[in-house]
Amino acid sequence: MLKIGCHLSASKGFFKMAKECEEIGANTFQFFTRNPRGGKAKDIDIEDIKKYNEKAKQIGIEVIVAHAPYTLNLAAKDEGIRNFAKEVLEDDLKRMEYVPGNLYNFHPGSHVGQGEEIGINYIIGILNEVLKKNQTTTVLLETMAGKGSEIGRNFEEIKRIMDGVKLKEKIGVCLDTCHVNDAGYDVKNNIDKVLDNFDEIIGLSNLKAIHLNDSMNEIGSHKDRHQKIGEGTIGIDSIMKIVKNDRIKELPFILETPNELEGYKKEIELIKKLY
Repeated sequence: MLKIGCHLSASKGFFKMAKECEEIGANTFQFFTRNPRGGKAKDIDIEDIKKYNEKAKQIGIEVIVAHAPYTLNLAAKDEGIRNFAKEVLEDDLKRMEYVPGNLYNFHPGSHVGQGEEIGINYIIGILNEVLKKNQTTTVLLETMAGKGSEIGRNFEEIKRIMDGVKLKEKIGVCLDTCHVNDAGYDVKNNIDKVLDNFDEIIGLSNLKAIHLNDSMNEIGSHKDRHQKIGEGTIGIDSIMKIVKNDRIKELPFILETPNELEGYKKEIELIKKLY
């Protein structure tokens, strides 16, 4: 079954997000665990979670994706920034256990001039501190476009992080179609070759979710500018080849296109129709 959804605002709670899923024809969604620029997380509402669980079962939501704030930088040169990232990550993973068995996605970070090796080692160190054997949440490293000093600009960098993580069963990957296009992977013309490459380096069993985005930029631009489905350089035909690919079609597909709720509804309708 196609799992398709979009990024929703968590400000009104889990039940409201499930209701919005129902309204737009989605059966999965992504949400920020707190303000995307950082800050204190909203208090957990147990009654809201109970209502959400009932609604999720009713409309067939099997898996959801939490997204860490953009301000998290596990690879930062500044120790205070790294400590903040560790505290937020640790707190978020505790909070995720109120909706067990789901996914938590984050941008690996930026080494800000100190070099990727040092940045990767910082990321590994923090993950080994915060990941716990008894957690039910799988933490996902997101593939990045490679702008500035971003880590995760290629599959090899993602693999280097994963190799250093001790609890390997708690870690996975979220592949962003816009990001990998902008990083230089030809998802437009040869998604199978990209998946072959991913499988050879990381292993497809570690791919847990897809951010389904068109791109405003040509392949290899390293710019990270999302576009609406079918209006970018990847195009609707290639987007549908990704969604229909036998090796990944069971994964949750999350739209992060520049849209409001009505726009997401139209995109979901289009993808479901073509699927």
